[in-house]
Amino acid sequence: MELALKDIRRHLGKFVATITGVAMLLAIVLVMNGIYRGSIVDGVWLIEQIGADLWVVERGRGGPFNEPSRMPLDSYRSVAATPGVKRASPLVFYTAQRELGGSSQQFTIIGYDVFGGAGGPGRLVEGRAIAAPRYEMVADRKLGLRLNERVQLGGDVYTVVGVTAGAVDSAGNPLVYLSLPDAQTVQYEQDDRALTAARAANLKRLQQAGYGEEQATRLLPLLSATAPSINTVLVELLPGADEQAVARHIRDWLYFNVYTTEEERKLMLEGRLSRQSAVLGLFRSLLVLVSIVIIALIVYVLTIEKIKSIATLKLIGAPNSVIVRLILTQSLLLTLAGFALAYVLRALIVPGFPRTLAFTTQETAVTFAVMLAGGVLASFMAIWHALRTPPQLALGG
Repeated sequence: MELALKDIRRHLGKFVATITGVAMLLAIVLVMNGIYRGSIVDGVWLIEQIGADLWVVERGRGGPFNEPSRMPLDSYRSVAATPGVKRASPLVFYTAQRELGGSSQQFTIIGYDVFGGAGGPGRLVEGRAIAAPRYEMVADRKLGLRLNERVQLGGDVYTVVGVTAGAVDSAGNPLVYLSLPDAQTVQYEQDDRALTAARAANLKRLQQAGYGEEQATRLLPLLSATAPSINTVLVELLPGADEQAVARHIRDWLYFNVYTTEEERKLMLEGRLSRQSAVLGLFRSLLVLVSIVIIALIVYVLTIEKIKSIATLKLIGAPNSVIVRLILTQSLLLTLAGFALAYVLRALIVPGFPRTLAFTTQETAVTFAVMLAGGVLASFMAIWHALRTPPQLALGG
């Protein structure tokens, strides 16, 4: 130990630079752990935050997150009339790309019943939830919007009455909450010129079908009207209600698909998140492997640099245990100091990272154990080379 510390003090600058390089590499490994775990946290956050007992979606669909689901607007009233249901809340959920905060941004719009319905904003850090039936919005601070700021979406202007932090969808897109009518307006609103062109085309088709101009004009709204729809109905059950019985009743009588929150979570983990998690997990494993290889090469190079000193130790009769302890101690110090600095770098990276980073003590401990074991294994190659060094090398032989 004393010999290793003396060598480190002698080459302190080189050792510090090496630790810094290793720490930056290990920090990437730790951040990748956070990205992997954070993608799962983001993916299921909205499902868990809403906390519905049942999710009712279009028949034959795995929606509303993995697959689009379109249901008639009034379908929530039929669900609400089902025995055992305390409350049924309509929800609209879709991704948009609009000009917000001075730049084009992608975000997800949540439209919900603001008067007692489920699906309202979570993680609210400023302002309040939506209280008016129209033209109010709650936005995540990732979008750069400020409280009381006025934002134009389509042909209407909305006032930001609340700001959330970390309210995202499964892809990490920030959420924007609107009242249900506002969300449907933004979703289905068309440009005036496009509407004029479509109206003219429909009128022409009706006239070609043999209708007179006056008759075609009266029929035109039937062709032009778009019935508003919702994506899912959130169900809250009465105390003591049988969850499976209610779900079966909705499936059989209303002809919808029904999922519990746990089933919805499972759909997300096995659907949208499965490939993403597999890719991130593969990259994480490769990073750990590459880190161990690089640490092994660094320890080997540090050993080669002092090979004549090792030969001198052998020449004066130092036992092999001294040489083994020298190399192993420096390898462990390099790994431990590098991991400690990497932990600090990770803490500095987290606040400004664009995606959610989630860490668990168990995962960090496993990574530390793997890297420590890798550091020990890395030293074996250098030890093997050092023990094979002939003592006469110290004399230039």
